[in-house]
Amino acid sequence: MSRRQKRALPGLGLTLGTTGVYLALIVLLPVAALLMKAASLSPAEFYAIISSPRALASFRVTLSAAFYATLFNGVFGLLLAWILVRYEFPGRRLLDALVDLPFALPTAVAGIALTALFARNGWLGQYLEPLGIKIAYAPAGIAIAMAFTSLPFIVRSVQPVLEDIDIETEEAGRSLGASDLLIFARVIFPTILPAFLAGCTLGFARSLGEFGAVIFIAGNLPMQTEITALLIFIRLEEFDYQAAAAYATVLLVMAFALMLFTNLIQVWQLRYTKKAEA
Repeated sequence: MSRRQKRALPGLGLTLGTTGVYLALIVLLPVAALLMKAASLSPAEFYAIISSPRALASFRVTLSAAFYATLFNGVFGLLLAWILVRYEFPGRRLLDALVDLPFALPTAVAGIALTALFARNGWLGQYLEPLGIKIAYAPAGIAIAMAFTSLPFIVRSVQPVLEDIDIETEEAGRSLGASDLLIFARVIFPTILPAFLAGCTLGFARSLGEFGAVIFIAGNLPMQTEITALLIFIRLEEFDYQAAAAYATVLLVMAFALMLFTNLIQVWQLRYTKKAEA
């Protein structure tokens, strides 16, 4: 007679139902309310709101800053994950813990700290601005704030995959005469690519909606350094809920489309890897 396998958690029906209810309350219900509010606008009204000069300027500032922040984190985050996995050095555990600091630190505190650091009379700003490098109250400051809050997504996505890579594969490549650069390009990077893309996507999506860390260092000048999240907040304060919902819907569609595109790339890459191994 077959015995029922003992499990620490209840059966599929209960766990799936509980998860579904939690997901509906926390994620689907707010998103549905947002889309319903945006759907109350006619297509002409919706387009007029999101195509206004101020809205287009906020989209441009947000997207460009998020792009540069993700580009920086893609390089620096990959290097940081590599150092944490492949090297032993004094302070390694402290550095590993500091990676999660943006998760624990309130974003408003991060924004105030960055402003104090890069302002005209700040620790670094007092030396950078005489050289013509303006960080605080400029697009560069927005990108830095977004990079600060989204860095852990890339590091924590790539780090466990690097830890699971078999060192013998690299040693086999070296025994065949391959250089370290070639081994990284042909062996290591294709392995970590799905995790790397997932981390970059999550970081970019986080940057699109970042608010607290940005508003203190951005200067919030309309048409220049005003991000879309701040514009949404302004419209909510004006009780213009339809305009706020329209702006938020655009950001939601951007983030969802990017994540969908990245997932498709990951599926293709995994299938390609399996065919190559076969």
